[in-house]
Amino acid sequence: MTSICCKVRGWGIRNVTALAARCSQITDTSRYDQRGSVHPAGRVIARDRGEVRWWTWAGFRVNTTLAATLSDLTNGSQRFTDTHLRMRVDLTPEMWKGASTDAVERLCLPEIDRDALTGLKFSEALPEWLATAALAARLADIEAAATVLGQLTLVRFSWSDQGNR
Repeated sequence: MTSICCKVRGWGIRNVTALAARCSQITDTSRYDQRGSVHPAGRVIARDRGEVRWWTWAGFRVNTTLAATLSDLTNGSQRFTDTHLRMRVDLTPEMWKGASTDAVERLCLPEIDRDALTGLKFSEALPEWLATAALAARLADIEAAATVLGQLTLVRFSWSDQGNR
């Protein structure tokens, strides 16, 4: 604890007790704010205010891979983040089970927009197909996506949201 306090003071923070209290407050607030997106048993798919999100908390590369693999279930017009993917608003637990059961065996690389190739080093020196494949491989994380798909995912829709389909 002493070394932590010294390090914190080295950052210019003098009142470690106040910092600890603030950190505790922020953690409690975050837990409360994200209560519908986490569960100790596994990942969560939740409907909230008419939107359906799969809270993977897996990172951008994994979510890129998952979005490409489960493109029939994702909302193609929406971007995904490091924390979640937006799913189709009409997603049902049955649809999820049917599409995700064998998804590990059919993991795929994300589609690459032509404009994205312009930022790739040496893209002009490579055939387009090779540049596209290199960028898709760089953006994907197949191994971690397989791990996420192998974990339990809880599909939680509240009763009030059932009528919003």
